[in-house]
Amino acid sequence: MKTAVISFTERGRLLSERIAGALNAERFCFRTHTDGSAEAFTELSALTAELFGKYDALVFVSSVGIAVRAAAPHIRSKLTDPAVVAADDGGRFAVSVLSGHIGGANELTKRVADILGAVPVITTSSDVHGKFSPDIFAKNNGLVICDTRAARAVAAAVLNGDTVGFKCGYPHSEISPELTEADSGDIGICVSGNADDNPFRTTLRLLPKNLAVGIGCKKGTSRDVITAHITRVLDDNKLDIRRLAAVATIDIKKDEPGLVAFCERFRLPMKTFTAAELMSAEGEFAHSDLVERITGADNVCERAAVCAGGKITVPKTAGNGVTAAVAELPVYIGFERNGA
Repeated sequence: MKTAVISFTERGRLLSERIAGALNAERFCFRTHTDGSAEAFTELSALTAELFGKYDALVFVSSVGIAVRAAAPHIRSKLTDPAVVAADDGGRFAVSVLSGHIGGANELTKRVADILGAVPVITTSSDVHGKFSPDIFAKNNGLVICDTRAARAVAAAVLNGDTVGFKCGYPHSEISPELTEADSGDIGICVSGNADDNPFRTTLRLLPKNLAVGIGCKKGTSRDVITAHITRVLDDNKLDIRRLAAVATIDIKKDEPGLVAFCERFRLPMKTFTAAELMSAEGEFAHSDLVERITGADNVCERAAVCAGGKITVPKTAGNGVTAAVAELPVYIGFERNGA
């Protein structure tokens, strides 16, 4: 996690050194209590506005009140907000403030508490009662929550001891005792890539991030052109763009500005392969003499998608100087709680 540690007092500065050193985090100290390894700040509101969208986690060495007031204007969604943790400058308590499950604040709180020898304070109901949490389940399995209201309804049903159904289109381990495998019912969880799969009256649909998109493009192709083509390919095949797990291409394209910008926009890793690696991919692929003369591989997008570990579900589709193919990666759903 890209983490920022923010402190205000001299004791806070000393604790921020310990926290940042253990977490490999960046430090921001109030101008009257700073040092050469930290960035000094004067206005907390301006600093928080700058950091909120750039960091995965913010650790305030301060009161909970300061952390809450600083974060409040920027809170948008549990799906996107960074983790926020507050640790008092006496090193006694570490408190999970925001994005406990999906953002990882609960786990980060435990880490900060361990670093300081403090008491971790976590107040989310599923943690307090040791119950199944749809948020943690989704995060641990890399699943996308489609409806936060349904997620809250499932969490409440679990805590109330109600029957919660579970339907999954992928191999999985033994399900949690709070769930019951079912194809219908009042409320339940459905792990599926099919947008029309809503088996329960209240369905929490969880999308697997298991699509690799292989991309080839002409030199100088812009991010917007690449985005438009990939979006069209996915829409035409009823595939949710949130399911993308990786971009795959040939190594000579690893610094292509438009492709790099596309990956940054959707926070996707870029997997690159040499021409020899692409040509060693097993399967039947569309062949292009021109592409082979230029790159050394007769097909970039399909072969790259397969090299990323997937099986082709959408073959090569070309348009505006971009070629794309989509491969589905294997999925296994686990119910291990990982101490959460």
